[in-house]
Amino acid sequence: MSFRQTSSAPTISESHINRARASLRQALSWYSNLRKPNQSSAHPELLRLLKPEFESLTSTLNKLDSNVIRIAAFGLVSRGKSAVLNALLGQKILQTGPLNGVTQWCRSVQWLANPNSKVQVELIDTPGLDEIDGEARSQMAEDVARQADLILFVVAGDITQTEYQALCKLRHYHKPLILVFNKIDLYPDTDRQAIYENLRELGATRGEMLPDEIVTTAAEPAPIEVRVEWANGEVSYEWETPAPQVDQLKQKILNILNREGRSLLALNALVQAREAENAIASKTVAARQQQAEELIWQYTKYKALAVALNPIAFLDLLGGFVADLALIRSLARLYNLPMTGYEAAKLLRTILFSSGGLLLGELGSSLFLGLGKSTAAISSGENPTNISTYAGAAIAQGGVAAYGAYAVGRAAQIYLERGCTWGQFGASTVIQEILSQVEPNTILYRLRQELWQLD
Repeated sequence: MSFRQTSSAPTISESHINRARASLRQALSWYSNLRKPNQSSAHPELLRLLKPEFESLTSTLNKLDSNVIRIAAFGLVSRGKSAVLNALLGQKILQTGPLNGVTQWCRSVQWLANPNSKVQVELIDTPGLDEIDGEARSQMAEDVARQADLILFVVAGDITQTEYQALCKLRHYHKPLILVFNKIDLYPDTDRQAIYENLRELGATRGEMLPDEIVTTAAEPAPIEVRVEWANGEVSYEWETPAPQVDQLKQKILNILNREGRSLLALNALVQAREAENAIASKTVAARQQQAEELIWQYTKYKALAVALNPIAFLDLLGGFVADLALIRSLARLYNLPMTGYEAAKLLRTILFSSGGLLLGELGSSLFLGLGKSTAAISSGENPTNISTYAGAAIAQGGVAAYGAYAVGRAAQIYLERGCTWGQFGASTVIQEILSQVEPNTILYRLRQELWQLD
C-alpha cells in the first residue's frame, strides 16, 4: 500500500496549492492596515473584534505552507473513534476503554501514511458528540470541523436519530466525509449486510455519499475463544484478539490523498479564508456604520447642490458619475477594505445594471431636467419668468441626484461587505477555479454544487 501522486496530478495540485497560498498572502496584505494601531483609521475595539479572523488567516496559511492534511474522527460515545485511529496508526496511542466518554478532549497524532510523501497527515480524535458538557463540546467539535480537511463519521450499527442530526450538522461545514461502520465483528453476517445496505440507502437518498464512501471496520475486535489441541492430545481453550480490520478504510483514505489530497488542502484553506474575510468585512462595516452614514449623507448633499447649481446638462451627468465614484472610493478608504479604482468603476456599472433601472432612471431624469434647466438659464435674460423655471428644475434634479447618491452609497456598503473575496486572487475566485478543474467521481466533485451555492 503506497501513497503517491499520479503522473498528471502534481501539475494541477501544485497549481491549486500555489493559487491558494497567493490568495491568503494577498488577504493578509490587504488587511494589514486594519491591524496597525498607529493608523489614523484604526479602531481599537475593531482591532480586538477582528483578532480571531487575523489569527485564522495566519494559521491557515501556515497550515498550507506546512502541507498538513487534517483528518478528524467524529461520532457518538462508544462507537470506537479512538480505536479506529489507533488501527490506522498501527499502535495504541489514543486511550480506549469499555466506559463511555474515555476521550475527554481533542487530541491530534501525526500519521506517517508514507514517510517519503511531502504531505503530512494529522489524525484528530474528538470526544463523543452526545457527551455531558454539551455546549463546550459542541463548540470544540465546530472548531475541529472547520479546520479538518476530511471527516470520518464513525457509527457502530444503524444510525440513530441523534447520529443523523450530528451527521447533518457536520455536513453544513461542506467537508468531504467518509461514513465508517465500525464494530462489524459484533454482528452476524446477515445483520451486518443489512445494516450496511441501510447506510448505503441513507447516503444515496441524501445524494451525498457514494457506496465506496461507506466503509466497514473492526478496529478493536472483541476477543474470541479458540480451541487448542496439544501434541499430547490434550485440548484447552484460550482467548485470542483478532487483528484489526481497517484495510478498506486505510485504502480509501490513501486513494483520496493520492488523487486529490493537495487540491483538498488548498480548497479547505480557501474556504476558511473566505469565512474569515467575510467576517472581517461584516464586523468592519458594522463598527463604522455611523461614520459611513455621515459620509454618504455628506456626498448626497454635495452632489445634490452641485447638480442643482450647475446649468450645463452634460456636466450634470459627468459630475454625478464622478461624485458617485468618489463616494465608493471614500467608503472603501473608511472601511480599509480592498478596492481599486478599476473595481470602483466596475461596481458603479454593476449598480447601474442591477438596480432595476433606479439609477438609470436618475440619469434619464437628470438629463431631461438638466436640458430644461439649461434652456431656462440661457433664456433667463430675455424672460425673467424663466428663473422660476430654472429653480424648479434645479430643485427637482438635485433631489433625484441626492436619491441616486444615497442608493449608490448603500449598494457600495453591501458590495464592500460581500465582495472582498473576489478579484484575481480572491478566495471565492480561486475556489471557483479549483472546483471547475476537479475530476468527476471524486469527493471534491460532489462538493462543487454546495460550495458554489455559498458564493
